[in-house]
Amino acid sequence: MQAILLQDVDGLGKAGTVVSVARGYMRNFLVPRGLAEMATENRVAEVLRQEERRKAAEVKARAAAAEQADLLSRTILTLKAKAGDDGRLFGSITSADVAQAIQDARGIGIDRRLITVDPPIRAVGTYVVPIELAPELVAEVKTIVSPLLD
Repeated sequence: MQAILLQDVDGLGKAGTVVSVARGYMRNFLVPRGLAEMATENRVAEVLRQEERRKAAEVKARAAAAEQADLLSRTILTLKAKAGDDGRLFGSITSADVAQAIQDARGIGIDRRLITVDPPIRAVGTYVVPIELAPELVAEVKTIVSPLLD
């Protein structure tokens, strides 16, 4: 019997795949728990179309992320912060500060959780800040921290 999985099932497959299962397993386990539905010709065709659309959207998003990574890799940010005479900051530069600087400089909204400022920037200087735009796609933004002159 053919079934379309609605959710990931351990040992059987991922959501949206068509699998062969025993009639009793389908009737007694998968359907009552909302894990699968009967595979009809129309429903299988619909699932395949959805999968194609998802893959196309994924490719498009990956291309856009690569374009953003290229733009961000060519970006040099300059952040100003209050600092003492020895160059140590009063506080630190956070990922939210870097995200705001990118928004101001390039007009690109980057989620601060994608930006890794580790260890925290607590001194004047030049740093390379990695930004994970997609899995296995990291852009490195050169960031210059200078003292804020009063």
